[in-house]
Amino acid sequence: MAADKFKGSLTAREVADALRAGVSRTAPTARVVRVPVADGGDGTLEAALSAGFERRPVTVAGPTGDPVDTAYARRGDTAVVELADASGLLRLPGPPAPWAADTSGTGQVLATAIEDGCRQVVLGVGGSCSTDGGAGLVTALGAQLLDADGEPIAPGATGLRAVHRLDLTALRTRLAGVSVVLACDVDNPLLGPGGAAAVYGPQKGAGPDDVPLLETALAGWADLVARVTGRDLRDAPGAGAAGGAGFAALALLGAELCSGVRTVLDLVGFDDVVRSADLVVTGEGSLDEQSLRGKAPIGVVTAATRLGIPVVGVCGRTTLDAATLAEAGFRRVWSLADHEPDPAVSMRDAARLLTAVGADLGHHLHQLAPTR
Repeated sequence: MAADKFKGSLTAREVADALRAGVSRTAPTARVVRVPVADGGDGTLEAALSAGFERRPVTVAGPTGDPVDTAYARRGDTAVVELADASGLLRLPGPPAPWAADTSGTGQVLATAIEDGCRQVVLGVGGSCSTDGGAGLVTALGAQLLDADGEPIAPGATGLRAVHRLDLTALRTRLAGVSVVLACDVDNPLLGPGGAAAVYGPQKGAGPDDVPLLETALAGWADLVARVTGRDLRDAPGAGAAGGAGFAALALLGAELCSGVRTVLDLVGFDDVVRSADLVVTGEGSLDEQSLRGKAPIGVVTAATRLGIPVVGVCGRTTLDAATLAEAGFRRVWSLADHEPDPAVSMRDAARLLTAVGADLGHHLHQLAPTR
């Protein structure tokens, strides 16, 4: 069982548990192994912990300043930091705050991991609630972002509009000898119609009048970073991820952009775990066109197919037709919508419905995956 979360309903582990319970009813001798996966967003931390990483708790500033209890995952000198768990939508104490929300909490988690001796950091981005261009992230790591009067800027995109000077001395000292991987499932640039403000701003509460102002703030930030570093990465794939946090990671942390799901699969040792499997089950809440652009289920299909293992999918709903799903590599896909047409009921009763799907899957195991 290598499914991602069903957003708003179940975590990846809960999805696997429900499916396993169903399979055990109709195929009691089947050995079911759970491998929770993610694409760099929500669930990345859980996937690492499920794979044996050690949980290191830390309390940091949430997206609007209130303290939140989060953690990073550690194995050896490698840390896994999930932006969503420190600075994500689920951490907002109230309504969306497109101008005030920032990523400083994520930077604080990363700083703690470095102070604890980690020298390799996997930074999973996704599920962000801010459009601060990663200003909070780098400030928490030592960068000084000052306005025209030499004063620290305010948090969030509000402060980004006033940033005039950037001092990277302390940040560079802290990051010396540290490598950062940006685990990301999107390839958006920072600016333009496909950028952070235009594409993701409305999802974070930005209205039609806010988007162009956010775009201007991000453009000014990109200009300043280019002047200070001598490199202009505003058009780099992934720069628009997490409200521009991807840009800050690439331009100021020297991060290497990697596929979010492939990074997570490597962290959990996916290939070794499933090499002897007869069937892989993957999925997510909504299996749609966006999934085909590199979301977790497609990463799982790609990896399993390379190993010669058939794959079936489970989802809350799908907008893809049978031919598209087959072309993507799925032998069969179960949708909860086929059992419960009311989305609200499906989300509320996802565990029960997934258990029923697991039972049906168990009935068909021999047809889906003859023993190799």
